[in-house]
Amino acid sequence: MVKKNILKYLPSLTKRLSLPSHSRTRTPFYSLPSLLLSSFQVHWSTSHCSQHLTQEQPHTSEKDRPRRNNLSQQESERKATHGVAMESFMKGIRGDAPCVLDMDPTHTVGGGVEDFYGEDHATEDQLVTPWTISVASGHTLLRDKRHNKGLAFTETERDTHYLRGLLPPAISSQELQERKIMKNLRSYEVPLQRYQALMDLQERNERLFYKILINNVEELLPVVYTPTVGEACQKYGSIFRRPQGLYISLKEKGKILEVLRNWPERSIQVIVVTDGERILGLGDLGCQGMGIPVGKLSLYTALGGVRPSACLPITLDVGTNNETLLNDEFYIGLKQKRARGQEYADFLQEFMTAVKQSYGEKVLIQFEDFANHNAFELLAKYGTTHLVFNDDIQGTASVVLAGLLAALKVVGGTLADHTFLFLGAGEAGTGIAELIALEISRQTKAPLEETRKKLWLVDSKGLVVSSRNESLQHFKKPWAHEHEPLKTLLEAVQAIKPTVLIGTSGVGQTFTQEVVEAMASFNEKPLILALSNPTSQAECTAEQAYTWSKGKAIFASGSPFDSFEYDGKKFVPGQANNAYIFPGFGLGVIMCGAIRVHDDMLLAASEALAKQVSEENYANGLIYPPFTNIRKISANIAASVAAKAYELGLASRRPRPDDLVKYAESCMYTPVYRNYR
Repeated sequence: MVKKNILKYLPSLTKRLSLPSHSRTRTPFYSLPSLLLSSFQVHWSTSHCSQHLTQEQPHTSEKDRPRRNNLSQQESERKATHGVAMESFMKGIRGDAPCVLDMDPTHTVGGGVEDFYGEDHATEDQLVTPWTISVASGHTLLRDKRHNKGLAFTETERDTHYLRGLLPPAISSQELQERKIMKNLRSYEVPLQRYQALMDLQERNERLFYKILINNVEELLPVVYTPTVGEACQKYGSIFRRPQGLYISLKEKGKILEVLRNWPERSIQVIVVTDGERILGLGDLGCQGMGIPVGKLSLYTALGGVRPSACLPITLDVGTNNETLLNDEFYIGLKQKRARGQEYADFLQEFMTAVKQSYGEKVLIQFEDFANHNAFELLAKYGTTHLVFNDDIQGTASVVLAGLLAALKVVGGTLADHTFLFLGAGEAGTGIAELIALEISRQTKAPLEETRKKLWLVDSKGLVVSSRNESLQHFKKPWAHEHEPLKTLLEAVQAIKPTVLIGTSGVGQTFTQEVVEAMASFNEKPLILALSNPTSQAECTAEQAYTWSKGKAIFASGSPFDSFEYDGKKFVPGQANNAYIFPGFGLGVIMCGAIRVHDDMLLAASEALAKQVSEENYANGLIYPPFTNIRKISANIAASVAAKAYELGLASRRPRPDDLVKYAESCMYTPVYRNYR
């Protein structure tokens, strides 16, 4: 029926649009999509369009090509005419059926960004069109990661899309493909080989990549995320094959808006950006820190259900102070020292302004692995003007607070009944401390200045105390309490007698046997969190915590550790992984159209995560739920975050859905293969 309607209207349309004769030489169905671009308002870079120019549309050089924002009046009028003609034509084809363009934006996800392709509105059984710059077919379709299905193309699809001879005759299901990939991955002995294989899969078959990641999340999370991603960043220059995000360097200063327009997708909802100065616990990796934004956004999709096309990884290359990289012939970034001061601030200001200009007010910008001195300043500066989130400060704090709230059912009491000691007073440590203090203040109605006194910090110079105020960085000063100076962590543990010990130092093996034994000597169930990543930088291992505490410790870490048996009892260490929080948090922000991030939204995310821990989990010593249920967990976190945004008046999407959990689940990207017309 659809094809008959297309054939019916095509002659009048081609006449009306004055199409070149070659547009009618092949099946009309395949000529149609290129006519729809103006109606769908899809942006394509000139480099993409040039691949499809014909003799009647001569290719112009970069020098002669008119810029998009300076179109002549004649060109603008022609596009407007084509858009009106196209819309009239489509209404004739679809009759009374709803159109993606006509749908009420309150029923679509995006915080103001719509699903141009209609894929998220179609059921799994409905046919969808594999849009690229036109309908993808043949070799182009097999090279398009969004629509490629490999051997899963059906007989009909192979005929319709000119795939005969380009594929072997066998037809595989997506499930069979998944089993094959997993078998191959498990055959690799080196984790970095698994990482490279997964990244290659992501670049050639997007849906299969995410299906495998979702179905095997506990096994593959350490590969696409910490700890393997740390090694990948260290060797990124050597394993680099093709770009997976945008690289914006100091060379592009003054042209950042143009660089953003080079990215082929326009409907961006989440940006993860790093300058590579503090990658995990590995230090300054410069431009090679791109592995972090790529990995984080893979989890936004797999765990939070944000569409891959709505995610944009960005690395800001402002140089590096890593001498090894500067002398490495394979280093892919700028070989110069890092920009500092006003030059750095101006570069970031241009970037933030360009992002808002390109993608609007409601694009979520997640700062990732910036050094302490920049992380706090950027969050403070742009927190009131942009929708920004720092995962190292806020995400880590939220996931740790969730673990503490859950642990209360095991150790007893309230947060206010406990004393907290941190090893590490950087962005993670102070961020966690601040959120805990806020939650205690909310629960007890006590002033924040009072609740902060329950939390103590140790940095490289010893216990943070008031007598050190003049030499302390500004973000440490709220935690400088009255106490005699102490030089070591062990001295601080013995003097403060904390019930909770939290490590965010980025230095491995700093929770020594003496420290853990001291914790166990005055706590029936000491709570020990060794949060530094990757595994090599953890303050202690799970085995050490359980052995030195004689099985008394409740332990969680930033990177995963295997279960351990002590004195006939099996202990399963928890993982305080930010991946519990940021995918669901991001989904919640997007689906309600939030315009700013508020601390209460982080508290809501923590409480939602803590509620997902079951009695069975507690019985196994876990204070976090298993990752096997992560999509359900993310939906509940998203609902809680959105509910708090509506309560605070920060949500712009109206009306508010009645059931936010169901709405969150309905918004999630599903990587099941679609059937093509």
